[in-house]
Amino acid sequence: MALTHVGTHPPVSGVSGWVARWAGSIVPGGTVLDLACGSGRHARRLAALGYRVEAVDVDASCLTALARTPGILTRCLDLEGEAWPYQDVLFDAIVVTNYLHRPLLPKIAAALAPGAVLIYETFRTGNESYGKPSSPAFLLHPGELLAFAHQAGLLVTAFEDGFSANPKPSMLQRLCAVKPPLLSPERGRLE
Repeated sequence: MALTHVGTHPPVSGVSGWVARWAGSIVPGGTVLDLACGSGRHARRLAALGYRVEAVDVDASCLTALARTPGILTRCLDLEGEAWPYQDVLFDAIVVTNYLHRPLLPKIAAALAPGAVLIYETFRTGNESYGKPSSPAFLLHPGELLAFAHQAGLLVTAFEDGFSANPKPSMLQRLCAVKPPLLSPERGRLE
């Protein structure tokens, strides 16, 4: 896959431009899982847009202030060391930024409801030239998110892979993908 320049998506009050761009594709009033939410910049923005958000992070101190925000439920969870609590839960959207733990990728796809949106943005190889993260464990390979989406049966809405100047020089991959809606056999149409 050829390296492409990642488009400029200026942040909206600290929110990733990529997340801001695709948030409107989430079903109105839907449920959103914000994984590795950190300070909660995306959870706050999504809740302000009327979504019901579950914000997850390992850092309880980040979640304390966030828990007081209307529309946000917080969960302190070590995504890499504790059991995945969403085996029987489906979300209308899942947002992941600046985080990669490859064993979670199939679990993330399984937690998407039919018609749900996955908005993912994180670092890729080559980022070590610009700073952290620089460990290969935290850097996607070229096209890796795209390959994951295809393997999971997701319909790719948008994908970017390459250099980004915003919010700081880095190498990124960005994906927006949708889990296909179910086909209703009784009616022979998509639901």
